[in-house]
Amino acid sequence: MPASGQRADDTVASLLRGLEVIGILARADRPLSLAEIARLADTTRATARRLLLTLEGVGYVSSDGPTFWLRPRIMELGDTYLEVLALPRIAHPHLSDLAERVRDTCSLTVLDRDSVVYVDRVKGPRLMNVNIAVGSRFPAYSMSSGRVLLADLSDAELQDYLARLQGEPLVAAPGTAATVTTPEDVARVVRRAREDGYSVTDQELDPALRSIAVAVHGPDGRAVAAVNVSTHVTRTTVQQLHDEVLPDLLAAVRAIEEDLAGQAVDG
Repeated sequence: MPASGQRADDTVASLLRGLEVIGILARADRPLSLAEIARLADTTRATARRLLLTLEGVGYVSSDGPTFWLRPRIMELGDTYLEVLALPRIAHPHLSDLAERVRDTCSLTVLDRDSVVYVDRVKGPRLMNVNIAVGSRFPAYSMSSGRVLLADLSDAELQDYLARLQGEPLVAAPGTAATVTTPEDVARVVRRAREDGYSVTDQELDPALRSIAVAVHGPDGRAVAAVNVSTHVTRTTVQQLHDEVLPDLLAAVRAIEEDLAGQAVDG
């Protein structure tokens, strides 16, 4: 499907189909059969087979005959992106310092259409840490980092996002907060993030987790990423996130923004 604002005649259908197949295999927790891939891609088995053979030929997919899965070479695409994107390299020392100060996992995320993508993570010096890999993506509406990035969208961009939102609860454990999912509720928490300059989620992504996030702004004033701190509910209260973690988080974000501004001047 063409991106918003892109003309249909500007796209290459076979490339879009191939990328869709890569996404299907990336989200799968096991090898998939040709029939499964064709069904998930809403295409014919013949088309799916041609796409898979092409991806296999360039080394992105492996097959044992009946099933298909991604090969490690697919990681080159992500590595290339991160090399081009200087932000993780600039932010990493500040993430490390922040993780040492707050003793919890700190992450850098970017907004990719309706998802947040983790582009860097530093684990805190604790035995129990949040285990999410670089490259993981989650619905923006469910994440503290997603909400501060959505808060930077223009009103028109945010309305477009809310119009296509199909939110689903991510946790259903008794006694935990329900994930905000409706367009009205998502708009409310995003407005709150705009007003506060940060966002907190409490047991919405996982019943054991709380997190707080602040957006990182580039020299032009637009949000380019978000830094968040994730913690276990048994060791950090929501009030502690506000009183103890937020000041260090804001200081780390300011330091990243200063380095970004300095790079822009040097460039």
